[in-house]
Amino acid sequence: MASTRRWFHQNIGGLEAEKLLLACGRDGSFLCRPSTNKVDYTLSVRKNGAVTHIKVLNRGDNFDLGFGGDPFPTLSSLVTYYMENELREKSGELIELLYPMNCKDPTTRRWFHGHISGTDSERLMLDKGKSGSFMVRESVTNPGNFVVTARTEDIIKHVMIRNIDGSFDFGGGTKFGTLTELVDHYRENPMVEKNGGTVLHLKHPMNSTKFTAASIKDRVTELQKESEICSGKDGFWEEFEQLQQQEYKHKYTKKVGLTSYNKHKNVFRNIVPFDHTRVVLTDGDPDDPKQDYINASYIDGEFSHEYIATQACLEETIVDFWRMVYSENTHVILMGMKLIEKGKKRCAQYWPDCDHSMKVGQFDIACNKETETQEFVLREFELRNNDEPEKGTRTVYHYQFIAWPEHGLPENVGSILGILHDINLKQKDYDYPIVVQCSNGIGRTATFIIIDMLLKIVQRKTLDCEIDVQKTVQHVRTQRANMVQLEGQYTFIYLALAHYIEMENFNPHVTSPPKPNVPTQPVAPAIPERPPPRNKNLTSNKNNIPHRPPPAIPSNNQHHPNNYQKTPNGGGPDIPPTPPPRNPSKPNGPPSLLGMRLVQDLPESPAPGTPPARPPPRGMKP
Repeated sequence: MASTRRWFHQNIGGLEAEKLLLACGRDGSFLCRPSTNKVDYTLSVRKNGAVTHIKVLNRGDNFDLGFGGDPFPTLSSLVTYYMENELREKSGELIELLYPMNCKDPTTRRWFHGHISGTDSERLMLDKGKSGSFMVRESVTNPGNFVVTARTEDIIKHVMIRNIDGSFDFGGGTKFGTLTELVDHYRENPMVEKNGGTVLHLKHPMNSTKFTAASIKDRVTELQKESEICSGKDGFWEEFEQLQQQEYKHKYTKKVGLTSYNKHKNVFRNIVPFDHTRVVLTDGDPDDPKQDYINASYIDGEFSHEYIATQACLEETIVDFWRMVYSENTHVILMGMKLIEKGKKRCAQYWPDCDHSMKVGQFDIACNKETETQEFVLREFELRNNDEPEKGTRTVYHYQFIAWPEHGLPENVGSILGILHDINLKQKDYDYPIVVQCSNGIGRTATFIIIDMLLKIVQRKTLDCEIDVQKTVQHVRTQRANMVQLEGQYTFIYLALAHYIEMENFNPHVTSPPKPNVPTQPVAPAIPERPPPRNKNLTSNKNNIPHRPPPAIPSNNQHHPNNYQKTPNGGGPDIPPTPPPRNPSKPNGPPSLLGMRLVQDLPESPAPGTPPARPPPRGMKP
């Protein structure tokens, strides 16, 4: 929660705040705004169908509520603290800050980083920037204003942008109607420091990959524009290329998968699991290291070991596959491929035909039911371990997604959402890993897993939450190398999320969404609600938004990656860039001289009671 400050509304007063909270919010919804004296701030909170206003005093070097309580170094740290702890009026009545009433970002441009401290922006500039790099961020010490952070050689400068009555300037000189117009102007006209004479060139935007779920349509539009780094490429390519460069920094070992007695168990000799995340088969002879290996990796999602990513089965690994399914207590398998693709056998059939059974090692597997749709085949298996007959049989649901070509992407984005919806209905009664499988266990497998991860974040936190596709892929790549293999797959993750959010079509301010649309393809019957599973301890009950499954609705494929030509080097398909908007008319006045007020933004300090950055034991890594 501390990473965003979209609950701050710069240009509204008390009456507008009340109208907004009453029309779009619910009890517990809140926002923060400038107070009438233009120095202090006001928290406007909806409670019992009415709106209460609480003044936040600006003491110059700290903020407090004026009637007791500790001071806070920033407005954000104060709000974050009272979102996690009790806030009481002078009368003793409890006021809950539950649902931030967020406003839109002042721009959709990717150089806007939102709420990031001066210290963090400097670290980012020195680590990844170069002379001429710049970003724009919210001011930590002056809520409602913004800061340009720019690098000149090895010097980092912070320049305050004032936001007064909807116009933007640097404390003098020309005023601009939007933040975008201001930045576009000074990208063409370098700024000169009034006293020191330092020239600031805003040449190279340092782009953020983080955005709110509600703004994903704008983000996709920005990513479709031509990259400033490489002519003829777009923002999707740019983000994916950054991932590819970071991949080489991973120094995790893969010794077990590369041993001479395990090499033949890998479909591809160079795609093996990391030692620290590999699935270890524990039912064999502990003194025989040859018996514990399978090419499969644990993947942490919302909780630890939520998924297992694995390759296609070879004839000699079928027994190992069922050993893994049984020992991990898996009840759902998602296979993202056909047995034969482009005339070649890609996977050994490790299951029996419908109404038949087969014996695999110590296991008996029976296929009792098979249902086929245009996009997938659902099979129901009964799995029995003859070494443990007292445990009886176990039902395993096997989803084979057949609409994903080996070297392409599904034509229907909605089909991915539909099968994930169906799988999660099945899986919600089980607290064990879902096995996700494709030819190499890193392409289609990773795309399924990451889409599912991000959908669950949006479902739990609603459209006001922040998501970061690149960071999520990077997180998953620390658990299995090269997850999300192609640029087209990376683009497809964005399009699937955008399609889901567009179909949700509920008020982004309201955290209790309406009922979902009815899926167009068959889904499993609802399973009765189960008791809380082991280890799934969230940090706060107020974040437990009811699960809202994605609808399986046919997609609008206007921007589908398959509709565009592939790159000459044979990589993933590129989306053609959208023509950039016309430059705003240049304002009058000196083009390269402006008195700049340099500011020193303090880093945002964690407030007392702020939840730790690390999530619960089964939580997703930051």
